[in-house]
Amino acid sequence: MSHAVLSPAANPRKTTSIRKLGPVDIAALRAAVLAVPEHVWDAENANKPNKFEVLDTTRHIVFRFIDNPRDWRGSHDCPAWPQWRGVLEPVLAQAVRGFDYGRGIFPRVMLARMPRGGVIHPHIDTNPAAKWPHKIHVPLLTNVGVVSFFGGQEHHFPAGGAVEVNNLGPHWVHNRGDTDRVHLIFEYYDADQPEPSWLEPFLLAGAAR
Repeated sequence: MSHAVLSPAANPRKTTSIRKLGPVDIAALRAAVLAVPEHVWDAENANKPNKFEVLDTTRHIVFRFIDNPRDWRGSHDCPAWPQWRGVLEPVLAQAVRGFDYGRGIFPRVMLARMPRGGVIHPHIDTNPAAKWPHKIHVPLLTNVGVVSFFGGQEHHFPAGGAVEVNNLGPHWVHNRGDTDRVHLIFEYYDADQPEPSWLEPFLLAGAAR
């Protein structure tokens, strides 16, 4: 088996640090987030598909998710998507308008709520399905004590500004403020972009194991 199959290359269109995508109107989505009862956050978080230790006490409401951690091309709507679609789609569209993709796909879409004092531990997104889509954050609720590390530098992302981040390098988040941090986090890719040459051999190799 070739090294390219064992270590898939990243999409060259992805940022290697951060890429500011511009302002987004978050008013309706932010209001919807503020109206979510605690028991709903707890129930959605208990059933989420992204249960990783590095996320620590960060809770999630997942709207769309991949079918297979090795392949970004298959994804599905989660139960919360129909209720939230009306407030999510305008924000998603505004955030990615600069990419100008004719057939843009959102394989993963979720809210991430980090409590005050919370952390997301240093890590790299290692599943192969994370290699190709852009990883984008839209802060909805934040405070000046929220610090994110991407691309070898610390950043503070203000509310209402969409930003693509490098999820393939070491990254972490600390909420050193006294309020919760809530981000809309999603992935986005161009369905018309030629697929990498390593993809099918990589999937076949995984199926053979």
